[in-house]
Amino acid sequence: MTSLPTADPYLPGHGDPSWSATHYALDLDYDLVSNRLAGTAVIQAVADEDITRVVLDLAHLQVQKVTVDGKAPAKWAHRDHRLVLTLKREVRSGQAFAVQVKYAGRPRPVVLAPHGDAGWEELSDGVIVAGQPHGAPSWFPCNDRPDDKAPYSISVTAAQNYTVVANGALVGRTRRGSGETWRYEQDEPMASYLATVQIGRYRLVEDDGDGIPILGAVPEGAMAGYTRSFGRQREMLDYFSEAFGPYPFGRYTAVITDDALEIPLESQSLSTFGRNYLTGRWEEVRLVAHELAHQWFGNAVTLRQWKDIWLHEGFACYAEWLWSEAGGYESCDTHARRHHARLARLGKDLVLADPGPAMMFDDRVYKRGALTLHALRLTVGDETFFRLLRTWVARHDGGTVTTADFEALAAEVVGTDLSGLFDAWLRGLPLPALP
Repeated sequence: MTSLPTADPYLPGHGDPSWSATHYALDLDYDLVSNRLAGTAVIQAVADEDITRVVLDLAHLQVQKVTVDGKAPAKWAHRDHRLVLTLKREVRSGQAFAVQVKYAGRPRPVVLAPHGDAGWEELSDGVIVAGQPHGAPSWFPCNDRPDDKAPYSISVTAAQNYTVVANGALVGRTRRGSGETWRYEQDEPMASYLATVQIGRYRLVEDDGDGIPILGAVPEGAMAGYTRSFGRQREMLDYFSEAFGPYPFGRYTAVITDDALEIPLESQSLSTFGRNYLTGRWEEVRLVAHELAHQWFGNAVTLRQWKDIWLHEGFACYAEWLWSEAGGYESCDTHARRHHARLARLGKDLVLADPGPAMMFDDRVYKRGALTLHALRLTVGDETFFRLLRTWVARHDGGTVTTADFEALAAEVVGTDLSGLFDAWLRGLPLPALP
């Protein structure tokens, strides 16, 4: 296969910009013993230009049958993580169509340089899906680009003694012989990398606070640690809702795997942590705040291209510092000046607004991004700054954004030319001084 599309240069060989999904329906059956997944994906879509070909991303799994609008395409081929459908007739721009793919196999992570592996991963007794940034094709056929957001229906059948957690609201559980089917609806638009399935021997617990349901999927014997690290999530959610605007989804779930995990995993409406995050120390609590903040910055409001990753990570990192002050830890300004001093000692080879694929998850993206927001806050004042954040979320909830969009909104809300500040922090190499 030649001349296959790439939607984003940070993820070569992923995504097809000629069409967009409008809904995914995933019906999965998973055997934990053999690590075998059987699935049917129905993708409702619309052509963004006149097309005679549809390219999907699907890695390692074997395609058994494909239809387009209920009929076989002229031909299809699956190789090198791309499923290419040649259509019998042209689909005109703006026209809707539906693709159904039946597939099966033993899922495993997708490896892509320089990002490493991402996607479906077996645990010692269960499964996690860590999709960011390229892991979605490890478990379902998709248009794997962050600007293509759609609602999802996810149905997963697994053994009865396991709990399945996925994005959105749990709308049904049905026992079938030795298995149990869990059905979830994610009504708000979601990027493919944020879709997830978590399977384990979990007990679902709900906090007793009012408002948005906050759930924990907790392994046996871990409740005390869960309370230590996650016991103030209700306070966090209430504070962030005041600072950023209403929580953008119907519920929030924290999954605690029985395995240790190197880093937490962000997904839409839920986050995943290892059992090693249950000490209650600030280093764990700050990441609880970080992943929760991504529900606003990254999930509700999603970057259009990966070069703008600071719009996710810088904002979530700044939320850590905000919660530190609100929660009675160190002040936000103390965190900012400590990290400014640390960054001043590091290399000056990163452009925040376009760090390149090798450095998109460099810690300097997180910290310099947060410092950019702190510099903006110190420049415009608290009332204007938080009004800007709330307007940003309200205006772009469910959509995708660029750095230029944020700069334009800042100028609109503040009523002042901020190009000097943004040029220095976002596009310059030297580290500017904090106001």
